[in-house]
Amino acid sequence: MLKIVPFNASHLQEIAALERECFSIPWSASMFEEELKSTLAHYFVALQDGEVIGYAGMWKILDEGHITNIAVSPRCRTRGIGGKLLETLISLAAQFQLSVLLLEVRESNAAARSLYAKRGFVQTGLRKGYYHDNHENAVLMTLTARDSASTPQDAPFRKE
Repeated sequence: MLKIVPFNASHLQEIAALERECFSIPWSASMFEEELKSTLAHYFVALQDGEVIGYAGMWKILDEGHITNIAVSPRCRTRGIGGKLLETLISLAAQFQLSVLLLEVRESNAAARSLYAKRGFVQTGLRKGYYHDNHENAVLMTLTARDSASTPQDAPFRKE
């Protein structure tokens, strides 16, 4: 059974290994250790039979959320795990009453861009040459909070 739980120090090595498996410019274990200490950082792991098979994180900065990473083990993709992790972050943003969620995604990562678009994120910019490994562009995607005066409370974010 899949469980989404808050990230803690016991997950550190598995997250670092997953990061290396999923990204060409991986964060180090010490970077994740720093995230654990940060009051701005909020991370969750997806556990299957006690094993970390995915994770997601965001920074809460004032009234904005910046999604830093979402990763799912390649052997576990296409099962909806990334979507569940993203929905966890969206729910947390609603709890924090954030005005917006932002993220950058590689221009070539069609699967991730589709995942975000299905959850209401829209492309709002392009960061040219953002990734230093191959100078690929990053697509900036945004999900904006709904106006609470005109929208049901159970749907706190809207498409632009």
